[in-house]
Amino acid sequence: MTGPPTPGLYPGRVMHARARPARRFVYRVFSLLLDVDDVAGAARGCALFSHNRFNVLSFHDRDHGRRDGSPLRPWVEDCLRQSGIGTRPERIAVLSFPRLWGFVFNPISLFYCYSGGSLFAVVHEVNNTFGDTHAYVAAAAPGDGGLARYSARKALYVSPLVPMEARYDFAARPPGPTLSLAIKEYGADGWLLTAAQTGTRRPLTTWTALACVVRHPLMTLKVVAAIHAEALLAWLRGARPVARPPAAPGGVSPAFTPASRDTAA
Repeated sequence: MTGPPTPGLYPGRVMHARARPARRFVYRVFSLLLDVDDVAGAARGCALFSHNRFNVLSFHDRDHGRRDGSPLRPWVEDCLRQSGIGTRPERIAVLSFPRLWGFVFNPISLFYCYSGGSLFAVVHEVNNTFGDTHAYVAAAAPGDGGLARYSARKALYVSPLVPMEARYDFAARPPGPTLSLAIKEYGADGWLLTAAQTGTRRPLTTWTALACVVRHPLMTLKVVAAIHAEALLAWLRGARPVARPPAAPGGVSPAFTPASRDTAA
């Protein structure tokens, strides 16, 4: 990767596959990629998109980070420091679903951190439908083929169908002309599930935004509906729910490379 990507839209697909009960499904989505220091600048080029105010599409700082509407850069930098990464990012690009008609739920948002034109870390902000959030922070310089691989021990209750004693394995390619992210979850008995998102970049303009809205007019509502529908279907097929433990507000965990997995805390 030669430098941070410019703001854009990534229409594409999300795939989920689960081991028990066996299930695979795919749905279409679109994500926004924005510079956290200049979201307003991206809004100037798209009449359907706004920063911190209502529009057909919008990005609100209070949907991320400390959830108080404060700027996101200090929160990202604090996550890096808590994870032992001392480099200050020159650019931070956030990939997330936008608010659509004022509503959004982001199962995961990614904050890509760049220095000297190169990606050096990714902050994965994971949310559950109970309002809890946790950040997994990875020193994620891309390897061969531009793919970064790293792991993290599960720290946030996400689904009543998946135990807390689990590990995430990530494979991520920095956003450019295309988007690629895959997360595999493993428990004591092996593979539990896979979630993956792919997409192709489009410039953020009024017309490209309109095309995405026309194709996916209720996307953010569909995401929440799909989560609950899949949980109900799994329960009807015999899955037994896992009790939800207390969640520490806004926790941060460092990720680790596969080579250091056995020694990670």
